[in-house]
Amino acid sequence: MYGRYTQDLGTFAKDEAARLRLQQGQGEGGTPRPRRPSELLEYTQGRCAPCRVCALQCQRFLISKVGEDWVFLILLGLVMALVSWAMDFAIATCLQAQKWMYGGLDTNVLLQYLAWVTYPTVLITFSAGFTQILAPQAVGSGIPEMKTILRGVVLKEYLTLKTFVAKVIGLTCALGSGMPLGKEGPFVHIASMCAALLCRFLSLFGGNYENEARNIEMLAAACAVGVGCCFAAPRAPTHIPPGHQGVLFSIEVTSTFFAVRNYWRGFFAATFSAFIFRVLAVWNKDEETITALFKTRFRLDFPFDLQELPAFAVIGIASGFGGALFVYLNRKIVQFMRRQKTINRFLMKKRLLFPALVTLLISTLTFPPGFGQFMAGQLTQKETLVTLFDNQTWAKQGLNDEFEYLGILEAWHHPRSNVFVTLVVFILMKFWMSALATTIPVPCGAFMPVFVIGAAFGRLVGESMAAWFPDGIHANSNTYRIVPGGYAVVGAAALSGAVTHTVSTAVIVFELTGQISHILPVMIAVILANAVAQSLQPSLYDSIIRIKKLPYLPELGWGHHEKYNVRVEDIMVRDIRYVTLNCKYRDLQHVLQSTKMKSLPLVESAESMILLGSIERAQVGALLCHQLSPERRLQALRQKALAEDGH
Repeated sequence: MYGRYTQDLGTFAKDEAARLRLQQGQGEGGTPRPRRPSELLEYTQGRCAPCRVCALQCQRFLISKVGEDWVFLILLGLVMALVSWAMDFAIATCLQAQKWMYGGLDTNVLLQYLAWVTYPTVLITFSAGFTQILAPQAVGSGIPEMKTILRGVVLKEYLTLKTFVAKVIGLTCALGSGMPLGKEGPFVHIASMCAALLCRFLSLFGGNYENEARNIEMLAAACAVGVGCCFAAPRAPTHIPPGHQGVLFSIEVTSTFFAVRNYWRGFFAATFSAFIFRVLAVWNKDEETITALFKTRFRLDFPFDLQELPAFAVIGIASGFGGALFVYLNRKIVQFMRRQKTINRFLMKKRLLFPALVTLLISTLTFPPGFGQFMAGQLTQKETLVTLFDNQTWAKQGLNDEFEYLGILEAWHHPRSNVFVTLVVFILMKFWMSALATTIPVPCGAFMPVFVIGAAFGRLVGESMAAWFPDGIHANSNTYRIVPGGYAVVGAAALSGAVTHTVSTAVIVFELTGQISHILPVMIAVILANAVAQSLQPSLYDSIIRIKKLPYLPELGWGHHEKYNVRVEDIMVRDIRYVTLNCKYRDLQHVLQSTKMKSLPLVESAESMILLGSIERAQVGALLCHQLSPERRLQALRQKALAEDGH
């Protein structure tokens, strides 16, 4: 081979391989002999030999196809759709049970209060206890851990079956309690656990899923499936493909580097999962057909005037400050609980007391006949969003133009105050309640509470604009009244984007509402909110990563770009103690006494300083204790005495 350069080496290798195969296939007389795989030899005898061989070949073909990506993605989307639908059904049942208990006791306010407070307290306490016993790793959002895992860090027990069960049951109870908690982050974690468990199961059929790099790619696709299942809007508005928002949000939230080859995987699985989820909703008669989750009917011919853009910009800037304040408040609450040694020690012993007290406080404040009447306390998060995205204007626009609050809109009407007071109280109370509730040790997220608060703030600005301009803004002899629901959509996208540091929330609101009529104001507000929030605070997920001290290097914020020029040698410790291969006991003892480093470098010699590896300080101590134990010393003394006596 080395002397043949007249032909390309690759072509020659192929020709040589073909020649060898031909020789192996020839019999002794030069006639070709049929060859069968070794596993088929036992099926070649008997009457039904051809049928058996054909069945085995079909089985091998199917098993090989199971290992392909599209089969895995279909299974992932199907499993997540079933899990999401079952969880939503259980959550809706729990919320309906609370309303049934509250409505059935309308003759006695005290019993109503006890039912309103006890029900969520029991559910939250059960969720916290069940999660703590089965898998404490299921607590919280899950997105910070997924960001760390996708960076290549191995976090044990975060993608196991135990954690999956704890996350699903704990999240169902937490959301069924009616507390201001979200589900987007936990759904991303649940989808990632589904992908990891499917990889382990399908690895039985082939070795493709034993590859760690392939599993990381599937986890990236699973994050998109989690977002798609959470909102489940397969029929997207014009020009926005279905499942697109899930992929975009997962890229922004979980990935610093994203391989483009994974895009189709996330897109396909998220679309399939969202479609199955909404088909199940139609089959269960929850909806008449597949449509947007919060369908709006804004004007399409003239949705807003260009003169309203400054108001939308104000919403974006204010949402940026509000998002940074939310992240700061959430972090300070956790740090306060940890730094107060007395409180921390007491809560460590009584783990269920903190979630029970927080739930009791929030439930008391939202009690509808009490303070909850000033903040629409009886509405769930879904009902709140439906009312905030309403097309009509709630504020008075004239003496004879009184708005009639019908249905669930009655929650925003109070005879002794106007809608502005109700919205302001709602925003202020829900803001600190959501920041406090997301610190409870249960599976929960913060996206939906922030989304609702942003919608309420946008609604407040829209109602104020409608009150200041009751006849609308004049444009070319045409007058169009202001639509406060459009302002609510802009506020929801801006505040949620500011808290998560993402721009894809604009796409999420388009898929939730089914309309892109306000695409320009939404994009302006989201970009401004991100610009303000990123200059003040890290995202909520990066903040949780810092609190949990996960091994993750966040992006440098504004005003820190000079740190890109910092080198490793500028921050490393130069004068360190080391261990050589020929060091004595005295040297080792001196190293252990003179430094407190947890890991000691091992070099070849003090002259060459060639690094061979490192050894943990605890391991060195354990080895010394073993080598110099009293038993070893007695044994050495006996051997020395025997050698001296000659016995």
